[in-house]
Amino acid sequence: MPAAKERLLFVTGKLAESALRATVEPLSTAVGFEYEIVTLKISVAALMTPQWVARQLPDIKNINRIILPGWCQGNLDVLQQRVDASVILGPKDLRSLPEFFDQKLESIPGYGAYSLEIIAEINHAPSLSMDAILSRALDARTSGADIIDLGCTPGHTWTNIEDCTKRLCQEGLRVSVDSFNSLEVQRAVQAGAELVLSVHAGKNGNLELARDLGCEVVVIPSTPSDWESLELAVEKLTFWNTPFRIDPILEPIGFGFARSLERYLNCRHQWPDFRIMMGVGNLSELTDVDSAGINVLLAGFCQEANIQSILTTEVINWARSSVKEWDLARRLVYFACENKVLPKHLEPQLHVLRDTPLKYHDPPFLKELSKKITDKNFRIFSEKGLIHVMNHRGYHQGTDPFTLFQKLISENTIDPHHAFYLGFEMAKALTALTLHKNYCQDQPLQWGFLTRDEAEHHPFETE
Repeated sequence: MPAAKERLLFVTGKLAESALRATVEPLSTAVGFEYEIVTLKISVAALMTPQWVARQLPDIKNINRIILPGWCQGNLDVLQQRVDASVILGPKDLRSLPEFFDQKLESIPGYGAYSLEIIAEINHAPSLSMDAILSRALDARTSGADIIDLGCTPGHTWTNIEDCTKRLCQEGLRVSVDSFNSLEVQRAVQAGAELVLSVHAGKNGNLELARDLGCEVVVIPSTPSDWESLELAVEKLTFWNTPFRIDPILEPIGFGFARSLERYLNCRHQWPDFRIMMGVGNLSELTDVDSAGINVLLAGFCQEANIQSILTTEVINWARSSVKEWDLARRLVYFACENKVLPKHLEPQLHVLRDTPLKYHDPPFLKELSKKITDKNFRIFSEKGLIHVMNHRGYHQGTDPFTLFQKLISENTIDPHHAFYLGFEMAKALTALTLHKNYCQDQPLQWGFLTRDEAEHHPFETE
């Protein structure tokens, strides 16, 4: 005998009833629940409180869960004590109910695991104070970095590198040093650095330094195209029993980018069991595009080619969140490759610029809604190329917030608080139109992992 379906009660106000019914009907079939909708005598859902709902709600029977509008503010226990069902808050935008129910399901088994190691470089570390270095290192660890790389300055010996390395290690951080200066390298390793970037066997090479360091090194070709120097260095390091990882060097677009990817594949083919690292800054830092897409693409390449670690920087502004991007990307590509599924609809935090899916109200709904409004509170929508603003005095739509505001002034007495509020919200609505993002009044625009919380400042007034 099949298990009984969960019965849900959705509480709403007069204005949202038709939209809620249109959303819940197909959702009940997709998710598998039965439902009822109770429409209370109020237009603005934001004015609901659990105490008020408890007084207004009719007697209910055979209900498992009551879902209140997300705007309902107050202690839910007041209502919980009155009903024989669990009481929860739904989303503030009823169009988000499908995602809301997805969140209630168990998370995808296995998602979140990864195999890529992130090395985050602090560039020109000698020019920074100890406090600044520590702050950047801790931020990088919070963003997902596994190792903090101290980037030294060529032609300058950093006399304080030993103290800096010790301090980072005392904070529980793993440290690498990026320098060709043997004195800097030795001091850093003695203080606890576990990885040295880089050594090579070319003319004026520093490969001999790796022989007695007692730690792992990154080996590179003397020049990106000098494969023989890389083979020689790998051979010697193997003979010395020196731990190492190989970086064939990623080159910028226009300077051998495609050929350098081929080198990584050749490297994996020639040395199937050796560790490989990719320094990604030559692409993320030197390409005129926000870094998230580049980093995800490179993460996919690394995952398929079994490249175990990457070195990233956050110098130029469009790449300033690269560590966090790599932390999210490595989980996405690992799950995709391990489970042979597309890396799609798995990691919404990487949707920084645009949203998916876009949610719309049909124009007839907005027109009908405007006719039902009996209060002076403004409702703002960003729909299919237009900003829509409405209250009991009128309904206006357009693409220019200034023009819309002039129309609203001609119909309403608007105080400074409402004026600022309308300007702020319509600016967000216009941004949403420009970038094809979802807009929900009084809610922050979603920028993936960069989203900033907003305090609720809606100046709704009692009807």
